Amino acid sequence: MDYQAVLEEVAAHARPYVGQGQVADYIPALERVSADRFGIAVADIHGAVYGVGDWEVPFSVQSISKAFSLALVMAQSHGSQGGDGNHGAPGGNRAPGGPGTDDIWKRVGREPSGTPFNSLVQLEAENGIPRNPFINAGALVVTDRLQTLTGDASTSMLHFLREESGNPDLAFDQAVADSEAEHGDRNAALAHFMASFGNLENPVPSVIQHYFWQCSIEMSCRDLAVAGGFLARHGLRADGSRLLDAREAKRINAVMLTCGTYDAAGEFAYRVGLPAKSGVGGGIIAVIPGRCTLCVWSPGLDARGNSVAGAAALDHFTTLTGWSVF
Repeated sequence: MDYQAVLEEVAAHARPYVGQGQVADYIPALERVSADRFGIAVADIHGAVYGVGDWEVPFSVQSISKAFSLALVMAQSHGSQGGDGNHGAPGGNRAPGGPGTDDIWKRVGREPSGTPFNSLVQLEAENGIPRNPFINAGALVVTDRLQTLTGDASTSMLHFLREESGNPDLAFDQAVADSEAEHGDRNAALAHFMASFGNLENPVPSVIQHYFWQCSIEMSCRDLAVAGGFLARHGLRADGSRLLDAREAKRINAVMLTCGTYDAAGEFAYRVGLPAKSGVGGGIIAVIPGRCTLCVWSPGLDARGNSVAGAAALDHFTTLTGWSVF
C-alpha cells in the first residue's frame, strides 16, 4: 500500500468539505480555531507514519481521550502495576482476562445512547448507570475509576500518550481546561447525579477536574495515529509489551464502532466501517485491526459533533482501499 499516495487522494476528495460545519462554540477556547484546517495521518502496525495537510499541527483531543482512558482502566484493573501517577499503564506480559478486567462494566454499559453526548435523560431512568463509556457521563465514570487506580488520572494518561506517541512534549492546554471548567455545569450535573446513585468513588470536583484536563491534551494527527497503534496491534504497545490482551482490544474497538461517534455511530459505521472515536476539537481516530491506525482533523463539526471533512475523508479512505471491518 502506497499510503502517501492514498492520503493525498483522500485529502483532495475531502477538500470541498473543509470549512463546512460549525466549530465547537460552547467551549470558547475551541471556538477560536479556524474551520479551514485539515490534516490526516496513518501509522501502520510496524510504526511507519505518513501524513498530509496539517497532520503535525496540535489540536485539542477532547473526547478522543475517552478511548485511551478506557484502555488504561482495563489495563490497570489487572493490578499488575501500582498506580503512582507516574506511569500510564502496566507493561510486560500477563495472563489474559485477569482479575478485575470487567469491573468497569458493572458501572457503565456498552450500548449506543441514541441521545446527545451530554444528555442527562437516560441516567435517571437507568439508576445512574451511563449507557456507554464514550458519552460524557460514561467517560466521567471511567475517569473516576482511573483516578482510583492511579491516584492521578490525567497525568497517568499524559505519560502514557507521551510514551506511545514518542512525543515527550505533549502537554495539557491550560486555556482549554480552564474554559471547559468555566462552562462545565452540564458535566458537573452529570457527575453529581451519578454520585447520588453511588456510581462515583472520588469527590465530584476531583473527577471533573481530571476529566477536563484529559480532554485538554493537545496532540497532532501524527501523535494520535501512533499512540492508538495498540488497538491495531491487538493490544501490543509500541515497545512490544502488552497493554491489553487481544480480547480486550477487540472489545474496545467494538465499543468504538457502536458508540464512538456520539449518536451518529450507526451512520458512521454505514459510511466508514471502522471503529472510531471523535472529539469536538475536530479530530477522529480510526482503527483498522491488524493494519494501521488513522487520525484526521478538521474543526468544522456536524450537528452530532463529528468533523464533516474528517468523516468524508475516512469514508473515502475505506472506499479507496477496501479496508474496513466488514
